Amino acid sequence: MDSILISTQNTRTINTIRHIFARDCRIQIVDSADQLFDAINVNTCDFLFIDLIQLEALSADAPHLATPKALISHFKRLRPLMAVVIIVANVDVRKAVDYVKNGASNYITAPIDAEEVRLVVDEIAKERLQQSELAYLRQQLWQDDSLDIIRTLSPIMKKVYDNVLSVAPTKTTVLLLGETGTGKSFMAKRIHRQSNRKNGPFISVHCGAIPETLIESELFGHEKGSFTGAHRRKLGKFEVASGGTIFLDEIGTISMAAQVKLLMVLQEAIFQRVGGDQTLTANVRVIAASNVDLKDMCDQGQFRKDLYYRLNVFPIHIPELCRRSEDIPLFVENFLKKFNQFGTKSIQGVHPEVMDALLGYAWPGNIRELENLLERAYILETGPVLTPENFPSELFDSSPPSGDIPIDITASLAEARKRGLAAIERRYLEELLSRNQGKINASALEAGVGARQLNKLMHKYNLQKSAFKPRHTK
Repeated sequence: MDSILISTQNTRTINTIRHIFARDCRIQIVDSADQLFDAINVNTCDFLFIDLIQLEALSADAPHLATPKALISHFKRLRPLMAVVIIVANVDVRKAVDYVKNGASNYITAPIDAEEVRLVVDEIAKERLQQSELAYLRQQLWQDDSLDIIRTLSPIMKKVYDNVLSVAPTKTTVLLLGETGTGKSFMAKRIHRQSNRKNGPFISVHCGAIPETLIESELFGHEKGSFTGAHRRKLGKFEVASGGTIFLDEIGTISMAAQVKLLMVLQEAIFQRVGGDQTLTANVRVIAASNVDLKDMCDQGQFRKDLYYRLNVFPIHIPELCRRSEDIPLFVENFLKKFNQFGTKSIQGVHPEVMDALLGYAWPGNIRELENLLERAYILETGPVLTPENFPSELFDSSPPSGDIPIDITASLAEARKRGLAAIERRYLEELLSRNQGKINASALEAGVGARQLNKLMHKYNLQKSAFKPRHTK
């Protein structure tokens, strides 16, 4: 049941609202500032109907609530979810609009009309529902480990994402190639979510973590008594994944016997449980991944060539982090958002020295290593930005001299020029802001641009002014 608080001395207004909501809501009436704040503090309140006269009286009595913004903010601090509806005469609608601009939910005109009141309340309720649904979806994304890393500034990664979007709606087998920690598992989930099987299960199998003697049983299941310890029938991952997608990570580690069975699945869409003679149909889409060169393994006799050709229908190579360094600021921003959501801190960025080091590091562990380093620094940090003291020293030993600009000779001349100019622009802004200790107006004046333009450039390169403030010794 919703709770409605009415703050007015107008009897007609009180009676109309009470008549509309008496059956469905708990209603309380107050007619003074003291009563109003007592009611808000003591009881949960979903809707506050308050007339403009009382709002202006509140502002007059309390200097710290003298503006619409201050007053509405005060209500929100007391009851963050309370909807504030202003009751106002037609001649004062402009004043009510000012309150709405500063956080009030809506306004109604006096003398009030029952239909108008119902319409306003319904609109607020609908907006609340949409907000709650958005919050739920965001929560599900976090729980599903679906960090928003699909944004990219890297031309290489843009091609990768284009390939993912092209192949996802098909039933084609996909082979993801790349070093450990580059995001192959994330990409496999991405393909599944964009596919026609998105409502089916997504089953991930880390083949390298399963003993060779158990890999067949794990993938295809086994019958009771088929081997020592098989006390009952077990369904394999291909049965569990029916109607969905199975992701076979580190596919190069599976045994030759398992390779034969997997080849049968890919060729004929059939398989048998270990120790069984019943032929089962595999209704799954296969995505495989490898951090080693499967073709080399074929040449060395360690991997079946016919299986390799079946898996390699649509290969996607995911580049190492050092080849997409343009995206490091995006990763930093997203990981900090994630840590802030689940932690108790509010860290908004990294110190320029740290960002320089991150951009210059080789990242042998790729995205996973970056996340781990940032998480460790986040735990240790006590200020608003991550500082060099909370990162390992080898991170800074490996960074290039500040005047050097890395050049990717595999890129086109136009792309290399674009990246070089971006690197110079970023370096200039860092030096400028550092010299002016993060002061926006002074930095903008020195750069010969407006403060607004400077803020846009800082947002473009994920630069926080707090990172350039004088640092205090811990």
